[in-house]
Amino acid sequence: MNRKFPDLLKLFHAIKIDYDDGNGIDFEPFDCFFTETETADWIKAWTGNDTLNGHEYLIFGQDGSGGYVAFWHVRDTEDLLQQPIVFFGSEGTAGVIAQNFDSYIRLFANGVGPYEAIENPGYMASNAEEFIAFAEAHSASSKSSVAEIVERAKAEFPYFEKNIDDLCK
Repeated sequence: MNRKFPDLLKLFHAIKIDYDDGNGIDFEPFDCFFTETETADWIKAWTGNDTLNGHEYLIFGQDGSGGYVAFWHVRDTEDLLQQPIVFFGSEGTAGVIAQNFDSYIRLFANGVGPYEAIENPGYMASNAEEFIAFAEAHSASSKSSVAEIVERAKAEFPYFEKNIDDLCK
């Protein structure tokens, strides 16, 4: 699996995210992926399952409570930007939030981060102008609501949450 941090993700993470005392987007981007050891330690702790190594996840950010966002390497392509993006909340919530990076940046253009996409999809931060501009410049998809983005991802990967639940001990 390709573990090189994509240049477009670096560019996206260069956009300042304003938490705005709880009125903004709750997301802290990373500038590199978790190492394989860090990922293995995390998935074992998150699931309580010592047999896992988390090799299919490339963690690239977190929310303020410690929930992680990752590419889920499940498609038969090495292009990480074509892999779905998933969220693992600090309180045990998990879900697929975007079919790929293209739809992921559309979440932010709607003023919503990964945590909000799972926990409060109707939420919208007030300062999304830079994300809108990024999406206009780098997204091939058309504008969609947060609900549409998440629904499409869940429709394509309806088994994700059950599979995660089954891995938990």
